[in-house]
Amino acid sequence: MCAQPLTDDKGRTVSYLRLSVTDRCNLRCLYCDRRMSTRLTHFDVLRYEEMLGLIGLAANLGIRKVRLTGGEPFARKDFMEFVERVRARFPRLSLRLTTNGTLLAPNAQRLADAGVDRVNISLDTLDPATFARITGQDLYAEVRRGIDACLNAGLRIKINAVALRGVNDRELPGFLDLARTLPVDVRFIEYMPMGGADWKPEQVWNAADILAEAKALTPLTLLPRDDADAGPAQMYAIEGGKGRFGLITPLSNHFCATCNRLRITSGGLLRTCLFNDRVYRLRPALRHPKLGLPFVERIVKLALRQKPIGAELLAARRAGQGVSATSMSAIGG
Repeated sequence: MCAQPLTDDKGRTVSYLRLSVTDRCNLRCLYCDRRMSTRLTHFDVLRYEEMLGLIGLAANLGIRKVRLTGGEPFARKDFMEFVERVRARFPRLSLRLTTNGTLLAPNAQRLADAGVDRVNISLDTLDPATFARITGQDLYAEVRRGIDACLNAGLRIKINAVALRGVNDRELPGFLDLARTLPVDVRFIEYMPMGGADWKPEQVWNAADILAEAKALTPLTLLPRDDADAGPAQMYAIEGGKGRFGLITPLSNHFCATCNRLRITSGGLLRTCLFNDRVYRLRPALRHPKLGLPFVERIVKLALRQKPIGAELLAARRAGQGVSATSMSAIGG
């Protein structure tokens, strides 16, 4: 590890890398990528060996947590082999995964055997018909099988639901019951203004309203944020529940002051803030015979000298407009 922690120009320590392994997905979620966007060519997507090099660089710079994302990670060929290589090469890293869950069930035990620390599953509804409307695919049953398979394999899982008025705002009782009966964290995420004009502000279901409704349904106990690596969710214990309920509030109560993350897309673009479309191209340096990882390290450190405050970008946006013109599927979440 490096002698000094990796910090940005605001004094924030960076310890978390989100790495997208593919921009392809088998779903077309309405808040993520309804448009049939142009996908990266095979040449433009980072090779697994290049990704291993980036993870090694990140670890040497003090990154402690790596989350593999997509698109849908399991949509990429040989993804499980890559997971196993990451764990074998970097046993001290906290290795995590975000997936839509549709391809998860056959791989759950193998993920557990590989030592994956946690799996986040995106699931915005507990109704199969609504699931098909949100995602464009009738695969709700596959996601539920994936959740069960993870629990049977002993994996720690979180279920993330984007809070959408007019879509899933009547399903809070069902999600609370899920957290009550299963040992999972169920977290609602405020609908973020991504994708420019495609963002619909009238669909924002804010955390304060969600919390008020949740408290009216069941006793909740606020849990302390006693883990420095716990992330942005505010968690609540549910009376008599096996799991927990949480809220992530990028709009109503931002957490920019403690942002500790970097994102690298499957095409090798470094993004220092989710709400900022400025990117830093790592792939050309990675593939240059005389530059490679040492030059990539210089780019990363330069980028951190200009890491913005996302809340300031949100405040400056025009009313009703998104803050980023890039779809979530292209960023990797």
